[in-house]
Amino acid sequence: MTMASVCQSTILHTGQKMPLLGLGTWKSAPGQVKDAVLYALSMGYRHIDCAAIYSNEAEVGEAFSKSIGPDKVIKREEVFVTSKLWNTKHHPEDVEPALRRSLKDLQLDYLDLYLMHWPHAFQRGDIFFPKNLDGTLIYDFIDYKETWRAMEQLVEKGLVKAIGLSNFNSHQVDDIISVATVKPAVLQVESHPYLAQNELLAHCQKQGLVMTAYSPLGSPDRAWKHPEEPVLLQEPAILALAALYNKSPAQILLRWQVQRGVVTIPKSVTPARILENLQVFDFSLTEDQMKQICSLNKSWRYIVPMITVDGKSIPRDAGHPHYPFNDPY
Repeated sequence: MTMASVCQSTILHTGQKMPLLGLGTWKSAPGQVKDAVLYALSMGYRHIDCAAIYSNEAEVGEAFSKSIGPDKVIKREEVFVTSKLWNTKHHPEDVEPALRRSLKDLQLDYLDLYLMHWPHAFQRGDIFFPKNLDGTLIYDFIDYKETWRAMEQLVEKGLVKAIGLSNFNSHQVDDIISVATVKPAVLQVESHPYLAQNELLAHCQKQGLVMTAYSPLGSPDRAWKHPEEPVLLQEPAILALAALYNKSPAQILLRWQVQRGVVTIPKSVTPARILENLQVFDFSLTEDQMKQICSLNKSWRYIVPMITVDGKSIPRDAGHPHYPFNDPY
């Protein structure tokens, strides 16, 4: 039995199988990400989460071309690959060229899933973060529903198998569904026990979307941290469960997500951790333990892009009309 058979999958409304555990590539430095992807694939990972903004898709592509193909051990159809449309490419005519750029970098003919990275747009162009002289971002106010229509055409052209959303709130998800001819298959959001997203998960399930959790371990390697913020991997309840099951705290956090049907994409470039993160399908938490972890929720969002204005740190995009986090969920 290979380890590849260990990872369980969920089924998207398209009928596609999406492995419940994937390798995240955000913040994986060029020079490290290629080896991380090669190692993950060799250990049985069959789901890799990418994005244009991570600026490392060409390296991920080198790993793909080395290990995936008709003449390789791993066939293309065995691997689930996601990428994301960046905020500067929301105008309908920019969507397909942006996708084709990701495909070229990833050395693939199609994606399994393409997500709109954020509901709000930045000024069009090739500068990822276009800024005013005072350091604030230059926004664009195009409606994300127009962007969605252009993404639907990618499915019709066979360039992507499914499309979805990232960092949208429940109202924005419904807004997309109200006009969609191709329904969103996935909503990718930050989620961990301190931001359990219980209401949003229930909403996704009701609407036929699968939820994917990013930063499932509380993103301990972020550049920006509040000195007073809670550290998820040091949460006593999680440490106690880890000791009980002889697992790491990270494995408890990942098991909790996959057990509630949430796809999870922990990022690592460390071989031992990449392997450890996959080894969460050989035990189960009890219903009470699942509830206990859910009850740790404190609506604590680690991933809020911040900006310094007049010496104060403020949420960077909170003034944009499509900013998703002004709503409770």
